[in-house]
Amino acid sequence: MLNENKKFLAPNMSEAMKQIRVELGDNAVILNSKVVQQKGFLGLVKKRKIEVIAAIDPEVKGNANVVKKRKEEPVQFQLPKAEKEKNVSNQENIHHELTELKKVVHYLSKFSNLEYHQFPGSIQSFLRKLSDQEVDQNIIMNVGDHLYEKWKLSEHEPSIALLNKWGETFLINNISSYSFGSTTKKYVNLVGPTGVGKTTTLAKMAAEAVLEKKKKIAFITTDTYRIAAIEQLKTYATLLNVPVEVVYKQSDFQKAIEKFIDFDCIFIDTAGRNYREIQYIEELKNLIDFEEDIETLLTLSLTMKENDMIEIVDSFQNINVDKFLFTKIDETKTYGSMLNLMLKYQVGIAYITTGQNVPDDIVPATPEVAIQYLFGEIRNGRPS
Repeated sequence: MLNENKKFLAPNMSEAMKQIRVELGDNAVILNSKVVQQKGFLGLVKKRKIEVIAAIDPEVKGNANVVKKRKEEPVQFQLPKAEKEKNVSNQENIHHELTELKKVVHYLSKFSNLEYHQFPGSIQSFLRKLSDQEVDQNIIMNVGDHLYEKWKLSEHEPSIALLNKWGETFLINNISSYSFGSTTKKYVNLVGPTGVGKTTTLAKMAAEAVLEKKKKIAFITTDTYRIAAIEQLKTYATLLNVPVEVVYKQSDFQKAIEKFIDFDCIFIDTAGRNYREIQYIEELKNLIDFEEDIETLLTLSLTMKENDMIEIVDSFQNINVDKFLFTKIDETKTYGSMLNLMLKYQVGIAYITTGQNVPDDIVPATPEVAIQYLFGEIRNGRPS
């Protein structure tokens, strides 16, 4: 008979197993487990946890105490040979069972999304696809809840294609209230860390404005840290036959604004810096007048770690970021961070870049385009 029942609450089964081993030891037995909900964030996301009931098997515990006692006390008599062999066999069996248990624990740790077991198999398969795209687990579970409700109301087993459509529509609806695509403001300001491709992306946007929309445009650059960056932008300006002004301080910025007062659109290139350090944010604020009719696009590479992206976005909280701009989508196969950041900060996407070619490799973003990447509906870097 089991005793010492205890309830454990953890974000996944792996963590629950760790808590159980600390509290109850290796002789603990799992009595029950289930998924429970807790209030989450942003309305859409609900936090899920695993609730596990565990207890100690007194028989195993007692045997363990006997073994310990025998180690501590002098042996008073000799067991018969048959008894010795039996004890050795029992110990080997226990060792084998512990080894197998460790394998199970390792498996659970590796595949923590086994909590999807509460959903039908077809929905589990669908949710694992989102997990492979590194979509946040709380978002995935909310998609699962939505699909399960529709699954219960369906007269027949829904096909994978229908589940895909339901999931896609659900996610699109949850981001469609955000601002997407190109701006209608006169000033477009690209900010972001070094190496994400701001200057090249700015040239693509400018080319679209000149060649397709027939706008009169100009460049302003504050990237005075790298001469190569200034020369690169001047090269693009020459190709597009548009002017460019280099800005060193805010008074220079105001002069450039006055010079281009009759232009339709001004594209502003900023220096790529380590924006985890607040001093660079302050420098940017002191250089650019954010009170102007300006839209700021935070440029992030999809090859970056999501935690690094979050840290950078957080550092820009004192500057109004209107939209994200994601680059280098052609250099990765996982796109979940786009969805995670949109829902976390309630910010849409202006553009997605699909390569280095100017002006071709850039896609104006829409809710549909962003979600299509998660569902593999992309051909050659563009929606199919």
